[in-house]
Amino acid sequence: MPNFNIKSLMISATAYAVLGASPAARADDLTQDGGSWAQVVAEGSLGFIDPNLQKGRLWLEGQSRWDDNWDHWYQGMARVALGYSLGERATVWMGYTFLPTQNVGKPYYAQQDLWPAFRYVLPTDFGTFTFRTLLETNFIVADSVRVRPRQMIRYMRPFEFEPRLALVAWDEFFIRLNSTPVGGQSGFDQNRAFLGGAWTFNPNFRTELGYLNQYIDNADHSAETMHHLIMGSLFINF
Repeated sequence: MPNFNIKSLMISATAYAVLGASPAARADDLTQDGGSWAQVVAEGSLGFIDPNLQKGRLWLEGQSRWDDNWDHWYQGMARVALGYSLGERATVWMGYTFLPTQNVGKPYYAQQDLWPAFRYVLPTDFGTFTFRTLLETNFIVADSVRVRPRQMIRYMRPFEFEPRLALVAWDEFFIRLNSTPVGGQSGFDQNRAFLGGAWTFNPNFRTELGYLNQYIDNADHSAETMHHLIMGSLFINF
């Protein structure tokens, strides 16, 4: 892929996250607050079970989320998926997510998701790009099953003066394909944009810390919420 195309794609994604996420026409309807997300992600080959399963992959992930200016725990997440490596760069997945949620002033609910996913890793001379596509089926309540594709573009570049330290930037946007009573009207759902740093301890452990901007459109597209989040992550390879 030409360098110009890759750079143009990153510039477009960044511009969308920073500029497109907060339209001036709706500035009066924008609610903002602060919070944090913490996550642990473990991924590895199933070859530890049987050498014949070397191309099989296992993905385990857990998250905990706070909002309302750090005063309120509102969501957890547990994710598990099985995958298959199509080669050194491409992997296909099938997964399940459990999402217990307690928003301020609203009833508790536990969303469950089923999804296929595709991930492609593209190393270049100026950093590594990762493209991840998920097609979620969100089971929110009995009468509200939502289909929501989500696309992530991620960039990581180690610093020359210290290769263990790297710049990390990614953007992920979500679209509602259908309208449901609880899941909201079809159309734009949310955008997440992250900028931070990573430290690689060894090939098996990496941490990341940075700023995450989460911009969410409400159920009927009449108001928006912007979360300013500190996000910390631990990645484990096995």
